Amino acid sequence: MRILIINGSPKGEYSITLQTVLYLQSRFPEHEYTTLHAGQKIKALEKDFTPAAEALAAADLILFAYPVYTFIATSQLHRFIELTKASGVDLAGKYAAQITTSKHFYDVTAHRYVEENCHDLGLRVIRGLSADMDDLLTEKGQTEAEKFFRYVCWCMDKGHAEPVPEPIPDHIPKPVTVPEHSAGDKPGDVVIVTDCDEGTNLAAMIHRFRAVMPYATRVVNLREFPFQGGCLGCFRCAVSGKCIYKDGFDDYLRSSIQTAQTIVYAFTVRDHSMGALFKMYDDRQFCNGHRTVTMGMPVGYLVSGAYSKEANLQMILEGRSQVGENFLAGVATDETDPNAEIDRLAETLVWALENRYVPPQNFYGIGGMKIFRDLIWLMQGMMRADHKFYKSHGQYDFPQKNWPTMLKMYAVGSLLANPKVLAKMGNQMNEGMLMPYRKVLGGKKKS
Repeated sequence: MRILIINGSPKGEYSITLQTVLYLQSRFPEHEYTTLHAGQKIKALEKDFTPAAEALAAADLILFAYPVYTFIATSQLHRFIELTKASGVDLAGKYAAQITTSKHFYDVTAHRYVEENCHDLGLRVIRGLSADMDDLLTEKGQTEAEKFFRYVCWCMDKGHAEPVPEPIPDHIPKPVTVPEHSAGDKPGDVVIVTDCDEGTNLAAMIHRFRAVMPYATRVVNLREFPFQGGCLGCFRCAVSGKCIYKDGFDDYLRSSIQTAQTIVYAFTVRDHSMGALFKMYDDRQFCNGHRTVTMGMPVGYLVSGAYSKEANLQMILEGRSQVGENFLAGVATDETDPNAEIDRLAETLVWALENRYVPPQNFYGIGGMKIFRDLIWLMQGMMRADHKFYKSHGQYDFPQKNWPTMLKMYAVGSLLANPKVLAKMGNQMNEGMLMPYRKVLGGKKKS
């Protein structure tokens, strides 16, 4: 069959993910392979998408291969998907699958994002392969890659594909009322990061938020920043924190956005995400490495679109806040009652700021940070700024270092393994477990 590889890595032929595809080509030479370096050639494709459209139309299987960047695919692949939809190329009935390499930090949301857009294009989706960056170097990883490809071929032979989700209905935004407000001085500094055009419903949402927010607000429109391109994954910033691009984004991010008391992101849902421009903004923040430099800052979102139907996008927004140790004060949308939701978001942000509210992390945050913790510990020689930050903030919380607790658990385990001792203990185990908590409660016995 004819297989088109969409290489979403900005590194082109130097992509680690692409090496898995090349390995499969050597193992299954009976197929015809064509590689489109979409991530590296995205600016050329913006000028002329014709070669890509022709290659897509000729393929039997479209295989997306890309590294996972900040919860989803690269901004370059985001843009490629936008261009594919805009081109009008007919892909209905063709098959699509994907291969990613990462350290498994939110690879699930990346895969779901690509799957959702493939369904939009009428493609028949086969679940992809999420590999560790080093998997191909092991016999186990090679076997897993081969079995994945055989599974793809089997699915195509049998006509199997993932169920097609219910289409999201066209979004009809509810109008927003912008109250009159004084232009007097307000305390504080709240930055609104957006990519919207004036005259849109999202712009009206921003105007209302600024009117009802008792803190001073300012808008940073990403459309006005002279981005030279998306993150290249070159790791030049790993030691110095300085981006290889000369557009000044790293300094602008640190001096004009991250200095605020809180950040509110305002976007329109595009292709099941915040859009390619916002993704470029997210990816370029890798100049801060894996450092949670805004921890403790509350954040909020103003969203125009059918956000309630976008479960994967909801997970991304919550996961981003959780990993960054930011209180997610709310997501105000224009689906039902935007005025009330915007007002509630403003009130919640004020309360969080005044009370310095930072709730504990849930699974999204703790799980994500454990992946980063282990990664930075291993790569501390290269990611020196990350290592210094993690060390100073106590993020190397390796459980094997807690010897007192481990020894205590050995003792408890020995007791539990002895039926006679266990029978004599009765309720003493539960009583013992509650002793530290009763000290906190003033020694009073609680039911």
